[in-house]
Amino acid sequence: LVLPLSEQIKVVYGLVLSRLYHQRVTYVPSFKTAFDFFCIHAGGRAVLDGIEKNLRLSPEDLQPSRAVLHAKGNTSSSSIWYELDHIERNMPIRRGHQILQLAFGSGFKCNSAVWTRLR
Repeated sequence: LVLPLSEQIKVVYGLVLSRLYHQRVTYVPSFKTAFDFFCIHAGGRAVLDGIEKNLRLSPEDLQPSRAVLHAKGNTSSSSIWYELDHIERNMPIRRGHQILQLAFGSGFKCNSAVWTRLR
């Protein structure tokens, strides 16, 4: 579990309310509370727009992904490594910062990794 306890509690609370009142109460956790940077598979502008909207990220959060998409195009799942390089070279990453990598494949494939800057 990578989300802070406060976010986990909010998710559980939403699920309990949904069950008790038979209504759909959906809480989308704030991933910004757990991660400092995001490497989202740059599969296209529509993919990035959808992730930004559904995870409630800011345009600044997706800047590495959009920069790589603009510079290199859709390079499939390897784009997340170009994005990691972009973050290391161009952003104020410091020791202890965490990066969430998300990559998507054909069909319903999705993979994620969390990286922590050690030095």
